[in-house]
Amino acid sequence: MSLGATSTNAASNKSIPGQQVGEDWLYRAQRALTTPMPYLGIAGIAMFILFWYLTTEYFKLPRFVKLPGPVEVWTEFTNPDPIYGTSMYTFDYYKHIAWSSLRVMLAFALATGLGVPLGLYMGWKKKFKDYVFPIIEVLRPIPVLAWVPLAILMMPGREAPIIFLAFLAAFFATTLNAMLGVESIDESYFRASQCLGSTPWNVFKRVVVPGALPDIFTGLQIGVGVAWFSLVAAEMVSGEHGLGFLIWDSYVLSQYPVIVIAMVTLGLVGYVYSLLIRIVGRSLMRWTQKGQA
Repeated sequence: MSLGATSTNAASNKSIPGQQVGEDWLYRAQRALTTPMPYLGIAGIAMFILFWYLTTEYFKLPRFVKLPGPVEVWTEFTNPDPIYGTSMYTFDYYKHIAWSSLRVMLAFALATGLGVPLGLYMGWKKKFKDYVFPIIEVLRPIPVLAWVPLAILMMPGREAPIIFLAFLAAFFATTLNAMLGVESIDESYFRASQCLGSTPWNVFKRVVVPGALPDIFTGLQIGVGVAWFSLVAAEMVSGEHGLGFLIWDSYVLSQYPVIVIAMVTLGLVGYVYSLLIRIVGRSLMRWTQKGQA
């Protein structure tokens, strides 16, 4: 009797794959709606906008009196015929976004393609790290703006120096995180692979890369962030298009609402880039989510 009941319970506990996926999706949706985090985030943004409004437009505090308020910025942004020539209806606004996005994508692709393999190999081969790591540690603390004169001297045109500066900032972040990811792998995995007769390529493919993947994607998120603010600084110095150029040009022309529009746009576009990296990382590292469901 107990054996039959046990068999029945075991059969009833077996989940159909499609049903399991549906239940998992419903659980995640319910969790997203009931967790306080989204509401706290919205409340935080609302409090910031309220503070911004009170200091700039309502009380007009002395230190904030020259800053554009949220109503002024929103009116300019949503105006089909903007006073300062930049709004959601103007072509130039999207042109600046496109120029900056293209530069960041090129710089980030170069930093990822060079920095991740270099960091993985540095973490895997200590002797190679002893040669290369001191050079990186000397160059890494140098501010990106300090590279501007050399970048202009080394590279012709306007685009190459800007992309180089954004690449440089992202390169160090991606390289170091990839290296630290390999160094965090338990040494027993390497010993086990050697005992099983794995080739160096298989060790790299089966142990090094999967083990370092979480840190790699952390480095990619940091890298794309520093690429954005380095790019903006470079565009202010030597750019003709882009959000950084728009910010500086608007400051020179005293078009202060446009400065805020460009800054908010930078934050939103940068958030989208980081979000895309997180989505790709989660799809490649599903094993890290088993304990979070």
